[in-house]
Amino acid sequence: MTGITVKPAAGRIGAEIEGVDISRPLDAETISAIQAALDEWKVVFFRDQQLDHASQTAFGRQFGELTYGHPHHEPPAGAPEIYTIQHRRFEKQLGGDDTKKQRSYAYAGNNGWHSDLTPFINPPAGAILRAEVLPEYGGDTQYTNLVAAYEGLSDPFKEFVSTLRAEHRYGANWNGMPRPSVSGFSQRVEQNSLVAHHPVVRVHPKTGEKALFVNPVYTDHIVGVSPIESRLILDYLFDEISRPEYTVRFRWAPGSVIFWDNRATAHIPPRDIDHLDVARKLHRVTLVGEVPVGVDGRESELIEGPRLGSEPVFSTTFFRRTEPVS
Repeated sequence: MTGITVKPAAGRIGAEIEGVDISRPLDAETISAIQAALDEWKVVFFRDQQLDHASQTAFGRQFGELTYGHPHHEPPAGAPEIYTIQHRRFEKQLGGDDTKKQRSYAYAGNNGWHSDLTPFINPPAGAILRAEVLPEYGGDTQYTNLVAAYEGLSDPFKEFVSTLRAEHRYGANWNGMPRPSVSGFSQRVEQNSLVAHHPVVRVHPKTGEKALFVNPVYTDHIVGVSPIESRLILDYLFDEISRPEYTVRFRWAPGSVIFWDNRATAHIPPRDIDHLDVARKLHRVTLVGEVPVGVDGRESELIEGPRLGSEPVFSTTFFRRTEPVS
């Protein structure tokens, strides 16, 4: 037997997995046990792990093909699968500052909840995030169960939203409010469009569960309805996916690793440390996903942009290092 234990962390989402060293190659039974926990609990947490870029990448590859780190951000040297998330790192790289970025969220009505990279026709299946540098307090990450959010709707509303498609795009602005741009980065996004039409309710390819598949960071509008109807529908759905009873909050500690199913969850990064002079640095690898399928059996539709895969999807000439990315 694998010897691992799975301890639920909240009522509808999240579990801690103990008794495994994920820095080492895993046997088939352990991989299957971790995958089963992920399918059931949507996000799993590991503590006291010792990973570097290579071992994090190796762990991820045991669950599928990995993507290039990020379509718009430079990976660390020698680790193309890694996307480094570093507090205030993007101030110089993106030609803006965190305060301005946070204002742009507020103007767009963007509360920060999102599933990763949904403007791609094949959004990531999952992702693995590890901590390297953490503040002494603050900086928690929250996750929500999109299956539970769908199941919490009334039956008539489930039937209605299951007929809808939504446009996902990088630079979405679902409520149409004006917002300041982040110079440099906004231009890059506009020149490298990523747009896909996804079902508002997708069927999970492994579990068969139905999940809401919208988020305020990347969902721009509901296709085929008026702008005011789109805003009303999305406003309600965004409230539903962020209801506390569907969520779990993770307190980071040295050696922490999170593995989540991007098809059945959304998450929100910390919004409580932007005003603090603290360091926070994490590294992510991402699993290549499949094209979503709706309740009616129809696949998502590619509008603009390439598929997500192991190679860079856009030119890397945009990147200008202003500080080491490690």
